[in-house]
Amino acid sequence: MTASPLPHPLRLAGNGVVLREWTPDDLEELVALLDEPDIARWTPMPSPFDLAAGLAYLERARQGRLTGRRIQLAITTEGREPLGEVLLFGVNPARREAELGYLIGAPYRRRGLAAAALALLTDYACGPLRLSRLLLRIDPGNTASTAVARRCGYRLTGEPPIPQAGPHGATSLDTWEYVDGLPGARRDRLRNVASRRYGRRT
Repeated sequence: MTASPLPHPLRLAGNGVVLREWTPDDLEELVALLDEPDIARWTPMPSPFDLAAGLAYLERARQGRLTGRRIQLAITTEGREPLGEVLLFGVNPARREAELGYLIGAPYRRRGLAAAALALLTDYACGPLRLSRLLLRIDPGNTASTAVARRCGYRLTGEPPIPQAGPHGATSLDTWEYVDGLPGARRDRLRNVASRRYGRRT
């Protein structure tokens, strides 16, 4: 991968989900997704997350996309209502690595959406972006997120925990890395999780 900006705009479809750019029209849905106790517990998001926070968040996302510093996409099933977010940032071209993150709104959890979106962006990062090492930073208490990481072929590294300050106090984040060569049968099952529930929309 070169040091060129990350592609914008971007739309990815597969695994039963559609990942698309955020738009100003998403403001109310974004606030509803992020103004939620579990989001505040596991991320450094402002809490409460109100309209002002939503406007600032969308502006940062827009600037990050226009300058090519990060990929920040709404998770949807048909390209319309946002159900969560997946992102790629902190790209190190010399080491061909980057960090990923994901979140799902409370009403849409336990549907396989996070795993479907993470797998889709992971494939894109390892394919067109030619990255070879992908990282996740997850609080060990966030068992739902660690389960998604495992399902998508990520594994814990031996790196020391990273301290993080949040609205609910200090936490520590474990580092997970993508394991290349995930067995094909298991990857195929993962890709079909959301498709079986929503029908194929790829």
